[in-house]
Amino acid sequence: MRYYLSRIFLSLLCLCFIGYVWADEAKKSVHNRDKHKDGQINIITISGAINPPVAGFISESISKSEKDSAEALICLIDTPGGLDTSMREIVKAIMDSNTPVVVYVYPSGARAASAGSIILLSAHVAAMAPGTNVGAAHPVSIGKDKADKEMMSKVVKDAEAYARSIAMKRGRNVEWAAKAVKESASIPARDALEKNVIDIVAEDIDRLIDGIDGKVVETKKGKIKLNLKGKKRNTFDMPFKYRFLSYISDPNVAYILMMIGLYGILFEIYSPGAIFPGVIGGISIILALYAFSTIPISYAGVFLILLGIVFFILELKIISHGVLGIAGIISIVIGSIMLVDLPYSALSISWKSILIVAILSGIFFFGVLSYAVKAQLSKVKTGKEGIIGEEGEAITDIQEKGKVFLHGELWNARSDVSIKKGERVVVEKIDGLLLIVKKKGG
Repeated sequence: MRYYLSRIFLSLLCLCFIGYVWADEAKKSVHNRDKHKDGQINIITISGAINPPVAGFISESISKSEKDSAEALICLIDTPGGLDTSMREIVKAIMDSNTPVVVYVYPSGARAASAGSIILLSAHVAAMAPGTNVGAAHPVSIGKDKADKEMMSKVVKDAEAYARSIAMKRGRNVEWAAKAVKESASIPARDALEKNVIDIVAEDIDRLIDGIDGKVVETKKGKIKLNLKGKKRNTFDMPFKYRFLSYISDPNVAYILMMIGLYGILFEIYSPGAIFPGVIGGISIILALYAFSTIPISYAGVFLILLGIVFFILELKIISHGVLGIAGIISIVIGSIMLVDLPYSALSISWKSILIVAILSGIFFFGVLSYAVKAQLSKVKTGKEGIIGEEGEAITDIQEKGKVFLHGELWNARSDVSIKKGERVVVEKIDGLLLIVKKKGG
């Protein structure tokens, strides 16, 4: 029965997922079906860390803008930074674009930090809203195995040369670009305009379009004069595929998926045939592996978490009075802290996630352990040991020997004292198939 319920639940889950994706894409199709493509302005929004799904979305949006013969692609950005590989993929897509790409740090309070600052520099038009900032592009080493000084020096020089080349290509402040990498320099929008880091400061999209209309920019196919006033604006939402992949690429989500996967498989091992925990655990592990392929992680952290799981398993097999279980929780917490070691909050595991996992791990472990202890201390219910101490009824008078009724069966019985028919008896011992009984209360 449990097997069929699990299959029904998984089928319904899959149908709901497919239905959601279909409805999401259908809604976008209807929204864009009758839009006039020629001469339009495409607008996308990037909010959060720069990762492979975000890079894929921006590259796809640039390709779509080229196919639509759009006048420009405006990318509204607010990011704390992200992965160097994803940033370079975005920069290459912008540099190779035939459609002008406008990167606009928006709204007020937003930032283009770290990788975001390089993306801003690479745009055909770089714009910022008042109250925003850009910079702090110094590269950071990943994990506990920090790069040595010589290696970090090479990494910084490479990043500096990259920033310089991009700024030089776009005619922007080369020295500031180098300073942003070497010294993590960061400046507000007005200073960025004065230092020739960006082209315009605009309060909103309307003022941005008015301010850059008529500007000549150089794309891959040559110089283009922006003709934006009065053009239809087409806002593209991030497709479900990229939203989903970006969501699970969040270190906190990936971490929780990994723990769900490990505990699901552990529960399936502990209780074979449950099916559902094993299925969910397997799916979660696969999703976590994808996420970790997009996030730089420390393998020392992974091995510590796995070691913690091994401690839990050993605690169930070996009586250590909770020592192994506590060691498992400590190992998981330390491994979680080491798993993703980045200074940016958007690319690190929060203490809340670690604390929740540690608490749930403790509840899970001590819950399972308490059941195991109760099972060990409980009275045996089967075999000879399960009969000793049980009560029955004398079916005949017992003068040394007689018969008793116990557990729905008739047994031959012997007693050192006289017991009358109908009296209650208690089993003291078992001798083969003969019960040694005494009078209840005697």
